[in-house]
Amino acid sequence: MENHDELLQQWTQKLLEAFEIADIEVDIHAVLKVAGVAAHSVVRPAAPLTTFVAGLAAGLAAGSGQASEAVAMKAALAMARQLAAAQAAEQDDAADSVEPGAPSVPAGQ
Repeated sequence: MENHDELLQQWTQKLLEAFEIADIEVDIHAVLKVAGVAAHSVVRPAAPLTTFVAGLAAGLAAGSGQASEAVAMKAALAMARQLAAAQAAEQDDAADSVEPGAPSVPAGQ
């Protein structure tokens, strides 16, 4: 049986070929790290959403000539990681500001 890194590399290559962008290099570990930060900082479903939006932003930046593909991907992943980490800090601050024993009010009420 192949290990996860090999499987992920093969899957990524298959995706790149299917989308006819096989000449792009993807830092799989950086993408997975951002997904992990988003999943643990926001909620689990934020992981695929975060990586999708970061990829879209990188593609738009590279496609419009604002940055090279590598620079655009690195910047988008860094921004997504930073935002997810900030979200975790905001949630921690909010949880710390609630008085012990105080009733909680669901969001939107």
